[in-house]
Amino acid sequence: MSKLTDPARLTLTRARAQADGMFLQEEAAFEVQDRLEEVNRTFTAPAVVTGFPAIWRKFFPDAVIVPDDEVLTLEPGAHDLVIHGLSLHWSNDPVGQLIQCHKALKPDGFFMGVMFGGETLRELRAAITAAEIAQTGGLSPRMLPMGELRDLGGLLQRAGFALPVADSSLRDVSYSDALALMRDLRKMGEGNALATRAGFTPRGVFAETAARYASDADEAGRIHATFELVFLAGWAPHESQQKPLRPGSAEARLADALNTDETKLNDKP
Repeated sequence: MSKLTDPARLTLTRARAQADGMFLQEEAAFEVQDRLEEVNRTFTAPAVVTGFPAIWRKFFPDAVIVPDDEVLTLEPGAHDLVIHGLSLHWSNDPVGQLIQCHKALKPDGFFMGVMFGGETLRELRAAITAAEIAQTGGLSPRMLPMGELRDLGGLLQRAGFALPVADSSLRDVSYSDALALMRDLRKMGEGNALATRAGFTPRGVFAETAARYASDADEAGRIHATFELVFLAGWAPHESQQKPLRPGSAEARLADALNTDETKLNDKP
């Protein structure tokens, strides 16, 4: 199976990240921390999977920090909390990553992941797509495709988590122009690490991308970039957890609750 991400290139782009580009990593870690406070549980053996260990260690100093390699160095059944910190979108096998996190949990352990979702950089995608078609007559792989919320939530079920929940929140970041946004993406360590990434980009494509993006600038002349943070949560199965009722076990009719008449369906062909 062909790979979406070039691991060596991803390592290189992350090595070029700079401290002033880490604001979304910090925002993600802060929100994960905040959400965990809403969980009625004290975690004593946490672990964090991330490509940016220094950032996540600041927020979770007592956690075991492991890189988001294809094979995670997590001890099976050793943790009551596993966090996947804003790197799952680069995985060549996101379900495999989640399965490994699941195996690292103790029974009734909790998983929380955060990743970029499909709304991320929607404005830049539209501008660069239109610009490249206009300039070259075709399209090249320049931006990482990202999953939609419903599809990403389904990954939790495929990985075997109980009580799965997926939701997202949007961040709006403004820039002076498209080139400033692209520079910031490099500072974030989120440059193009696609295995099939395009080579040389004609100057005209960048110029037209910037012009198209600028046409949607706000009254202050600044462009806006959307970043979607998708949060995934689930539990390692345990007998104490809530379970769905068996079909036909209800003690009251839905029609009675709605104060309406029941209409029987004709199931004959």
